[in-house]
Amino acid sequence: MTSLTALGFGYCVARLVAEDHSAFSRIVGTARTADRVAALPANVEAMLFDGEQLSDELAAVLRETQLLIVSAPPDARGDPVLRCARAVLEQGRLRQVVYLTTLGVYGNHDGGWVDETTPPRGGSARLERRLQAEADWLAFGKARGVAVSVLRLAGIYGPGRNALEQVRAGTARRIDKPGQVFNRIHVDDISNAIRAAAALRFNGILNVTDDLPAPPGDPIAYAAELLGRAPPPLVPFEEAAREMSPMALTFWSGNKRVSNARLKGELGVILRYPTYREGLAALAASA
Repeated sequence: MTSLTALGFGYCVARLVAEDHSAFSRIVGTARTADRVAALPANVEAMLFDGEQLSDELAAVLRETQLLIVSAPPDARGDPVLRCARAVLEQGRLRQVVYLTTLGVYGNHDGGWVDETTPPRGGSARLERRLQAEADWLAFGKARGVAVSVLRLAGIYGPGRNALEQVRAGTARRIDKPGQVFNRIHVDDISNAIRAAAALRFNGILNVTDDLPAPPGDPIAYAAELLGRAPPPLVPFEEAAREMSPMALTFWSGNKRVSNARLKGELGVILRYPTYREGLAALAASA
């Protein structure tokens, strides 16, 4: 069995572990604050990692871990895991790194299709840091003989985090930006991708996304339909943009259709929820 350490134990890894806890001989997860450490699941060995200092206890864990999942974002000084733990990881038993990143690194393609061979266009300091972290992890893996799967994730939804919840809460907004499309991915299909990458010791970049790039308001309208409610009115993007954060504006500036052919062809992943329609319908039925 495989020992798993997740540096940045968030929504995706929590779902993976909840579905497949018995697949791992040991599960260690980290959070950045003591309060978040205390909130991690009881079946996970919870430890503090703030991106600044590596405790002796966590260093000992990393020397023994075989599968490392990293979702801690890079900062202005680079990837915090490589900064704090590179030497420890080089000494250990590590076989596979899964680095969770974002499709945002492709930038804007005016609605055109992109795949893993498409040159990225970061376009912001945040996304340029992501690209550098991806490159740093791939270089680490090449130097150490460790497989590194760089999983570029689409917009994530799933239990507790979806358009149905937004419609129920009255917070859903249908923002109208003609021609804009986004890809999405159900958290359970991220779990499938992680499992496949680890089983095959996949090395390289992989888009983890659904089959249907769609306008931003479509999942909201479909969620309202599933709940038997009227959809919220369309809000022009120019109006909504006045209240958006710089990060949100960067997100909305990226208009592209992202191919998942490698995910399905090379890794053999069969999506449980090929589009938001199947995903939201399943979530509505389980409520």
